[in-house]
Order: sequence, then structure tokens, then C-alpha cells
Amino acid sequence: MTPQADTPRTAPDSREHLLTLLKKYWGYPGFRPHQEAIIRSVVGGRDTLAILTTGSGKSLCYQLPAVYLGGITLVVSPLLALMKDQADALNARGIMAAAWTGQLDSAGRSRIEAAMREGRLRILFVSPEKCMQPGFLAFLKGFPVRLLAIDEAHCISEWGHDFRPEYRELARLRAGFPNAPVIALTATAVPEVRNDIARQLGLVQPREFVGSFERKNLIYKVIRKKNPEVQLAAICCRHKNESGIVYCLSKKETEECAADLRQRGFAAVAYHAGLSRPVRENVQEAFLNNSAKVVCATVAFGMGIDKPDVRFVVHYDLPKSVESYYQETGRAGRDGKPAECVLLFGRRDIVRMNWMLDHDNAGEKATRIAHRNLREIVRYCEITTCRKHFLLTYFGEKPTGPACGTCDVCTATTSGPKKKTPARRTPAGRSSAGCVAVLQRSYPIPSV
Repeated sequence: MTPQADTPRTAPDSREHLLTLLKKYWGYPGFRPHQEAIIRSVVGGRDTLAILTTGSGKSLCYQLPAVYLGGITLVVSPLLALMKDQADALNARGIMAAAWTGQLDSAGRSRIEAAMREGRLRILFVSPEKCMQPGFLAFLKGFPVRLLAIDEAHCISEWGHDFRPEYRELARLRAGFPNAPVIALTATAVPEVRNDIARQLGLVQPREFVGSFERKNLIYKVIRKKNPEVQLAAICCRHKNESGIVYCLSKKETEECAADLRQRGFAAVAYHAGLSRPVRENVQEAFLNNSAKVVCATVAFGMGIDKPDVRFVVHYDLPKSVESYYQETGRAGRDGKPAECVLLFGRRDIVRMNWMLDHDNAGEKATRIAHRNLREIVRYCEITTCRKHFLLTYFGEKPTGPACGTCDVCTATTSGPKKKTPARRTPAGRSSAGCVAVLQRSYPIPSV
């Protein structure tokens, strides 16, 4: 059977029809900021670059056009688990999607091929390595590929925080499907990275949409690292029975942090690439259904996990860059309610990170860029002005108002004499002040 030859619709459609699709498949009454303009650009056949923070609804910007345009939308994504999660979510909405990965058996490949031949498949997720294989590209050319979506597009730029050389090959993908518009999406990209994305992908007069990087509900804090196990326990105690993510630099640290928190009575689990896939899936499921409240993880955890009520994100170690730090803290408070983002900062971490970068064998240019990124995150930790203003300025957004008044720098500057306030009661019935007092008696917390 030949592929379904449905006619592409590339002219901008009415707002009413886009809203009809939005309500039918996603149940939303309206678009979030920038979504409608981005979607209209895509269905209008324009190359598009979308920079939207975590939780802003980036995936809808290619998923809705995929439904509207018909044919197949090819989505390039760097993470296998993320591809599977998104495909499962789309199928649950009645939009046929599949992830073509190396873990597919012959029966799975046959099912996907049959859906493509019958014109039922709308979205196909692939890795950058897979989609550039000559045989796979030749196979795709037999089908109506209407849209190319490049997720986590910052990975294409050497100046970004997560450069992946295989992304550089994606310009050839565009050459294979010259009539399909390209949408490149990422949560974090400074202006030079945005320009590099457009250049490396060969985007033609792309429309660029950059959302605000201001997350008013997030409270940013940097704490001098002196006794990190106890400091982490104090943070978790402030958020007793609330969900949180603790980012660690190494697999070993995730295990040690989770074990220490469990000994202190917290429902904590570890997540890292060294665990088997079933174990990682169980951890994700436990976090989503709230049987595990705290996940101590390496940086891959959290991508694509739609959990709106994460109340705190802790960086147990110094992040590698401002971009990665901002992206990871963005997984907190996606429901718009207040959430706390704490970075434990110690001078030893700088020495450790510098040593790791110098011994990474990444090449002179990559090492130079990595050291530059490290200097910027250290500067963020050591500033004496508003942290949110620093982040906005870093990403090329001009702060429009006064200092945020909620980060640790602002509150330390404006708080004045401390007033005694009643202790807040946690869901478990113990006051947050009481939790810290217990920890203080058992494990003295150094002043920070």
C-alpha cells in the first residue's frame, strides 16, 4: 500500500479551527503566551525558532501543527525515555505517535511501518543518530513528511550547555525534505546560541519567538555549603510531604544522598543512567504518583516529566552552567504556586569542576567554553544583587521592574530586624521550625 497522499495545508488557518483542535485533543480553552503565534508560523510554512521556558508548553507547538498538517511530523529528540513518554501521552489523547528507537523489535518496527503506510501515524520520534542513517532517510522519503521538529535544539550549538556533535548533522535532514518547515525548540538559549541554532540547521528567514525567562513563583537561594547532608535534610524538612528533586553531580552521590535522606525518614530514591531501564521507569512512576517524594538524580531526570507540583529543586553540587541550572530549576512550580530553588555552593566544588573539565578530553575549544560557563555560574553564586535580575539579563531579557524581593539576596537586603513568627504547620503536623530544631539537635546545622 502506498502512503496516504493527503494534501498539506500550509496556509494560516483561522483561530477558531486551531482552538477547536486544542480543545478536542488537549482539552484546553485557550493558548498560553506565544503558543498561538508559534503554531500559526509553523502551519504557515515558516521556519520557526521557539525559546520557551520549562512548563511553557513547547511540545504543543509541534504537536498541534502535526494534527493540522496531516502526514507525518518527524521529531528529533536526544532522550529515549522522553520520546517514549511523549509518544504514550499523545496516543492517550487519540493522536497516533511512535518512538523509533534501537530498543524496537521487528514486530514493533512492523507496526510503525504499517501505521505509516496506512496514513494513521502523525508523529514519529527519532534520535539524531537514527534519523541521519542513510537507509532510514531513504525510507522516510517514501512518506509525506510535513514538518521537522528539533527538540532540545540548544544541543546543536558548541556555545550551549549540552553540545552534542551528532546534532550538527541535522542540516542534511532539511536537505532531504526541502518543502517541510522546521521548528527548533529549546527552553534555554542565550542570543549567540539562538543565532548558532538557526545557522547550523540552515533555517530560512526563521521567525524567532522568545518567551520571558521570568518565573515569578520561583524563589532562588544560594547557601554556602558547609554540612551538605544536614543542609539538604533541613530543606526537605521545610517541604515535608512535598515533592522535590535533588540534582547531584555523580551517580554515587545520588545513591548516597537518597540513602541518607531515607535514614532521616524521607521517602527518597535515586535516579541515574547506571540503573536499569525498568528501575528508572519505576522511579519516575513513583515520583509521579507521589509514593516517592524526593528524587536524588543526575541532570537527565525531569526532562519530559509532567509533574506540576514540584515544590523544591536543590542543586547539591555546582551546576556546569547558568543555562543548565535555569533549565533544571524550571522543573519546580510548574503549577504557578511558590517553589524553592536552592543551590549549595562551596569553593571545593569549583576546584572539583575545574579538574573535571581539564581532564574531560573534550578538545581545546570545548574546554574553553566549559570553563567560561563555569565562571558564569560561579558569578551567579557570588553576586550581591537580585538573582532573578541576573538570570534575566544573562538570557538577554531586560528586567522591567525593581528587584524581585523574593530571592535570598533581596530578602537579606530588605528584611531588617527579624520578627518572631508562628511556626508553619506541615501536612504531617510537625511545624517546619520544629523539623529544623530536631535536625539541629541531632545533626548541628552550621550557620550559612
